[in-house]
Amino acid sequence: MTETPTTPRLRIAPSPTGDPHVGTAYMALFNLAYARATGGRFVLRIEDTDRARYVADSEEQIYATLRWLGLPWDEGPDVGGPYEPYRQSERLDTYRPFVEQLLADGHAYHCWCSAERLADMRAEQAASKQATTGYDRLCLGKTREERAALPGFTDTPVVRMRIPDGVATTFTDLIRGEVSAPTPDDQVILKADGFPTYHLAVVVDDHLMGITHVVRGEEWISSTPKHVQLYRWLGWDVPAFAHMPLLRNTDKSKISKRKNPAARLLWFREQGFLPEALRNFLQLLGYPPAEDDAEVASFSEFVAGFAWDKVNTVGPVFDLDKLSWLNGHYIRALSPEELADRIVEHLVWTGEWSDPDDAQVATLRAATPLIQERLTLLSEALGKLQFLFTADAELAGDPAAVAKLPANAADVLDAAVDALGSLDAWDDASIQAALRARLVEELGIKPKVAFGPVRVAVTGSNVSPPLFESMAILGRESSLARLRALRSRL
Repeated sequence: MTETPTTPRLRIAPSPTGDPHVGTAYMALFNLAYARATGGRFVLRIEDTDRARYVADSEEQIYATLRWLGLPWDEGPDVGGPYEPYRQSERLDTYRPFVEQLLADGHAYHCWCSAERLADMRAEQAASKQATTGYDRLCLGKTREERAALPGFTDTPVVRMRIPDGVATTFTDLIRGEVSAPTPDDQVILKADGFPTYHLAVVVDDHLMGITHVVRGEEWISSTPKHVQLYRWLGWDVPAFAHMPLLRNTDKSKISKRKNPAARLLWFREQGFLPEALRNFLQLLGYPPAEDDAEVASFSEFVAGFAWDKVNTVGPVFDLDKLSWLNGHYIRALSPEELADRIVEHLVWTGEWSDPDDAQVATLRAATPLIQERLTLLSEALGKLQFLFTADAELAGDPAAVAKLPANAADVLDAAVDALGSLDAWDDASIQAALRARLVEELGIKPKVAFGPVRVAVTGSNVSPPLFESMAILGRESSLARLRALRSRL
């Protein structure tokens, strides 16, 4: 694709510090939608400069979960691109010259304050309830020797921005219009280990990678004046900013992996949500549809109507009931064949089926139509159909279901075995006809009572997929063996 100076370029820049957060997908969705709506480019950059929290396999999880969700990127560490490398730890030499430039121009300075001294300073500021907090500039204007003569000195300095008096704290946001942020303090831009902080690295990388639109969560509003100041000091164009509302728990607190398992992006796949349902749900979190009956929308439909002014600035509540409803809708919209493929894929991915054989898959395919209308999650499928994959001798009937059987259950089972034993055709219609003729019409038992013992015998439960279709899939031999087994227990 040939880019022009006005081609929009957007990015997400997750940190590999653990399981990917659902917010990563949320931001990726809106960045990608705008890029696709405008013919732009979507970039994935890995910001791995926080080595203390780095988790080795987190980067691969980011790739896998975003691809599962159908949110592909045009450039990134794994696919390359014209601005590589796209991993910050491989760009360390890139940042140092800009730090030196800021130091030479008087926009930054070295700070030798120890962690203990900074902690004491913050505690003192909090105790005194002073209006202005932040670094007190003890090191500003001092040489190493001058600073070393004072308490709280450490040999290896950091580099801080020197925020000017009267720094601009307002900026225009694509979603929120004119925004006022707090006055920043002298932010660290280069750590003692030589790694840049987020604030420097994000500005340098976004500029060098030609990022035109910075779309991120509203928690970064307070940092935007710092970033704008860095752009201006370095003589660069300032990108457009769009700050998305934060995802909220039902108590309106910020959704976090510590408090809510749904904050983990992998959790949705583990539970058996379809990627298209989760993607649709995240769209609705960004902004609700104009009409209630338009809640179900594909990504292409979302892109076609995309506009920043539709985004609701109030933090959306993460309503799992709505997501479950959407997931059920998408499950029912699949063909039985497609749904069976999704269920097999899920079982293999979770490890519940490590290496399914042809017979298992064929049984699942035959049974999928029986559960499709009642299925909310892919993870529910095996539980509903487990009786089909259990050996006859190992089927443990639910004791509560057995205890609730009517007094004539033994007679019902004897009659069922007799009616089915001589059946010529073994299909659901023939099974139903034979059982209805013997149990209902001949013995005069009400259908609900008549078929209950048969259901418990065949499936182990008094709640199951359609009985006659299940018996047809299970087969004559197993069905009769299970009827006889329960009869012997009674």
